[in-house]
Amino acid sequence: MTSLSVEILAADAAEPITSAGNAQLGIAVLAGIAVIVLLITKFKLHAFLALTIGSLALGAFAGAPLADTIKSFTAGLGSTVAGVGVLIALGAILGKLLADSGGADQIVDTILAKASGRAMPWAMVLIASVIGLPLFFEVGIVLLIPVVLLVAKRGNYSLMRIGIPALAGLSVMHGLIPPHPGPLVAIDAVGANLGVTLALGLVVAIPTVIIAGPVFSRYAARWVDIPAPENMIPTRPSEDLEKRPGFGVTVATVLLPVVLMLVKALVDIVVDDPENGVQKVTDVIGSPLIALLAAVVVALFTLGRAAGFTKERLSSTVEKSLAPIAGVLMIVGAGGGFKQTLIDIGVGRMILDFSKSWSIPALLLAWLIAVAIRLATGSATVATISAAGLVAPLAEGMSTGETALLVLAIGAGSLFFSHVNDAGFWLVKEYFGMSVGQTIKTWSVMETIISVVGIVFVLLLSLVL
Repeated sequence: MTSLSVEILAADAAEPITSAGNAQLGIAVLAGIAVIVLLITKFKLHAFLALTIGSLALGAFAGAPLADTIKSFTAGLGSTVAGVGVLIALGAILGKLLADSGGADQIVDTILAKASGRAMPWAMVLIASVIGLPLFFEVGIVLLIPVVLLVAKRGNYSLMRIGIPALAGLSVMHGLIPPHPGPLVAIDAVGANLGVTLALGLVVAIPTVIIAGPVFSRYAARWVDIPAPENMIPTRPSEDLEKRPGFGVTVATVLLPVVLMLVKALVDIVVDDPENGVQKVTDVIGSPLIALLAAVVVALFTLGRAAGFTKERLSSTVEKSLAPIAGVLMIVGAGGGFKQTLIDIGVGRMILDFSKSWSIPALLLAWLIAVAIRLATGSATVATISAAGLVAPLAEGMSTGETALLVLAIGAGSLFFSHVNDAGFWLVKEYFGMSVGQTIKTWSVMETIISVVGIVFVLLLSLVL
């Protein structure tokens, strides 16, 4: 895939809110991102405030009127929250029901009962990938790492041989597969088709997670050979339950929204007629909102009531699931505001000029931008949001498949080399009882492998789409 024509896209672009040239815009972008990075890393400011202040700084450095900058930021924040806010909330509810009902434990126990020896790393990848679909990355780590530690201890396995595949499964789901916040925001920003992105994301995710998980874990186990730390093995999260939902119904509930969205994508490709009755139906039931809402409603019965939850406990579980995502929603919203400010000051045109002059493929450019922001801020979500805003104009004129690959390129870049400015780095370090050096040799290298392998497969797919 090559860079797109500036002349064609410029005609369709809205008039920028500033008359700054490319040089000033480039300086403004660097200064705006620097402000965000400095506020997050040096002053430990919450990403929501950092993105808000960074957006205002971006407009100021670009010479845009303050009123117009504020208007761009608030418009972007509102449209982003409207587009993905409800989906994030529904995903949080589904994840909380999965964890609290014991459904996650049921999946874990069933798969582990069938696996042993050399199959165990592959079982951990499968567990992490299935459970990681509806869960935020941090929640998935908190839920799965105790299981990893228990398996390593009781089965006398190398901790890295078991842990790396589980972490790889969670990370790949987090960066490449909707309905996680990062991919959802990127899909919204570049106008990609969610179902097609999900389908292609799975195509990229499977070989990526195999290479970064079971394959890499062999080397990670040699580099860092440590036992599971005794003080980090807690009680299982669902020991207080009298009963748990069955394995089959739990997996079916978790995969329901994925199946509905994939069916919609398939019908859209095969039928390709908006007036067709079947396509009209699948367009409704396969829309992200309806698919996730259906899964949540089903989960109330198949997970909540199956675990013996009363109506009061179900209500409490739903309520508790929403509180932790308030910060995520605000970060995502502010990221959308930053994205819109980037677009409105004319950065998209500058990016198009740059990509044409240097003949950098759009997918590779998107990946490199996401990598740079990830390394600077430590946040995969911030990297995805910011990169999506910068490269959104590249999606103009792209096919459905190409736009989906653009989202995946951004997602892959957002996972590159997690290090000391990433909260996930410290979470893994403390849970596994590793030193900083050991964490870099295992977790950080694994994240880099995911990012590089991911973009390689994205580029390979671009040759056939």
